[in-house]
Amino acid sequence: MQVFKKICALALAGLLIGCRSTSVTTDSGIYDSISDIDEAAFEAPSSFRVGVLLPLSGDAARYGQGLKQAALMALEDMNNPNLILQFYDTMSTPEGAQEAAENALKQKAQMIIGPLTGTSVRAISGETKAGGVPVVAFSTDSGALQNGVYTLGLLVEEQVNRIIAYAAGRGRRSFALLVPDNSTGIAAAQAAVKATAGSEARVVKIAFYPPKSTDFSEIIRQLSDYDRRTGGTNREKNRLKALAAKGDAEAARALKKLAAKGTEESVDFDAVLIPESGARLKSAAAMFGYYDVFSPQVKFLGTSVWENTRLNRESTLIGSWYPAMSRTHNAYFNKKYHALFNEYPQSLYAFAYDAGALASALARNNPADIDAAITTGDGFVGISGMFRILPDGKNEHSLDIIEVTRSGDVVVDPAAKKFSAALPENSP
Repeated sequence: MQVFKKICALALAGLLIGCRSTSVTTDSGIYDSISDIDEAAFEAPSSFRVGVLLPLSGDAARYGQGLKQAALMALEDMNNPNLILQFYDTMSTPEGAQEAAENALKQKAQMIIGPLTGTSVRAISGETKAGGVPVVAFSTDSGALQNGVYTLGLLVEEQVNRIIAYAAGRGRRSFALLVPDNSTGIAAAQAAVKATAGSEARVVKIAFYPPKSTDFSEIIRQLSDYDRRTGGTNREKNRLKALAAKGDAEAARALKKLAAKGTEESVDFDAVLIPESGARLKSAAAMFGYYDVFSPQVKFLGTSVWENTRLNRESTLIGSWYPAMSRTHNAYFNKKYHALFNEYPQSLYAFAYDAGALASALARNNPADIDAAITTGDGFVGISGMFRILPDGKNEHSLDIIEVTRSGDVVVDPAAKKFSAALPENSP
């Protein structure tokens, strides 16, 4: 396996934006401040209290407000009088998250939803663990997770597992990876190597690029082994040039024909994974074409971030595959969110809806062991399909496989409707 940068074990950094004052939603209304609530209100024995820690101010306030609105949608849809959501502003900082968690625990929260980032999750986990209160966060920082500290965030590892398995099941055997030189890229590379271990498929090349790079020329030239593949053609061009310079008309004609000829040899991989989006994804795809790497000889693969980029006009990416949250129920969520708030939700917001629905299920069942109920192997049906939370804090989502076509993206392999009985190997 060729590796352009050694993969090392690094702690993942939170991929989303960082996550004080407090507001409360009860069956009788929404309050701007916890001081508006009589302390006796916290004594109702039948209520299931959930502290929702979100960045309602600060740099990430936009995301926090969207997550809050989605959670309130779930509260309305579940119509569960036993469920009380208490909203706490983390002010988009770990310090704010810690203060918010302290307030939630003082005000008898039995479960925490949020916060948003790995740094904020780390800031609250010691106190929530000591208090025996489970956390269901939105972070994609798997290094911040543990038993009792869970996430609903869509992790890079499960996306890579899904797309590698799908591609391998359709005959792709040699995978190249073009990944950013950061925690996301490291996680994707590690997951791909693990996903192909013990199978006929294998990872043959890994190329890391600077995360903010927009020039992929040199790294894709190396990844595609372009110089070797064009060596014979270039030598012939040089020979004909020398003859043409001496007045050989036949050599000049041959040189003109050869100028339009591509590489003589194919690359040594039949699939390439690019966990990137937007202009960088388009730039990388175009550069593969420049170095004579095309579909369907090479299948281009992505992650769910591809949904953020319009791809059907990118000829190199036509026929590509990527995993995404199940679209079966998402139409309802998107339509209702738009009707209520006059904007379409980001995919992140669906996790807040599912967290609210999960809290409602717990409120109805009133389990003696909340952690055991959260990590049931059967999982739950969410607004974006099936999901289950694992004892180690990670999760599984039932993901669609999407294919890019000229007329738009289409689901070619729908998400599974139930999980296998066995939990993944990394679960305790």
